Amino acid sequence: MGQVRVFDHPLIQHKLTILRDRRTGHKEFRELVEELAMLMAFEATSGLPVRSIDVATPLATAKGATIAGQEIAVVPILRAGLAMETGILRLMPTARVGHVGIYRDPSTLEPHTYYCKLPPDIGERQVLVVDPMLATGGSAVESVDLLKERGARTIRLMVLIAAPEGIRRLHAEHPDVDIYTAAVDERLDDHGYILPGLGDAGDRLYGTR
Repeated sequence: MGQVRVFDHPLIQHKLTILRDRRTGHKEFRELVEELAMLMAFEATSGLPVRSIDVATPLATAKGATIAGQEIAVVPILRAGLAMETGILRLMPTARVGHVGIYRDPSTLEPHTYYCKLPPDIGERQVLVVDPMLATGGSAVESVDLLKERGARTIRLMVLIAAPEGIRRLHAEHPDVDIYTAAVDERLDDHGYILPGLGDAGDRLYGTR
């Protein structure tokens, strides 16, 4: 069964609290999402394997380390995942990037894919799927389905806030996918929003409501 790791770092929790506040405007909200994504990616990649190398400094040769094994691909779920992509690429600027476009039917709450563009070597990379919210789990399951159909083998999901219902659904469909999050909230409401959550992440990011 995939693992769920909840980050309790003080900086992550501090920024998440400001993000939840309904008084936080879209400019600050977007900046906070980028910062949180970078902090969480720092934590989520702490177990990457490394190998020793020699590097020539201006004065002598030093022992160093470089990441070994599979390279990284970042795959945000459109549209809200784009802000997380920006933060992660500040930390890992050479990572390849794919995009998955999914919208949720407001009446059935089921996902519908309208776009998918991935690096051609996605099967050789560790894939980090990013989206601010794991609510019903439909978009996450659909994204992992698409990735596996195209050859991805090592997939992780990173979200700011998760609902228990979404965690259960993702692990029921894809028990091999680990989840990284800053919080697991109480539950979903009747409209599929996370409670207490932070509202609609896309609307708050881009000021569309």
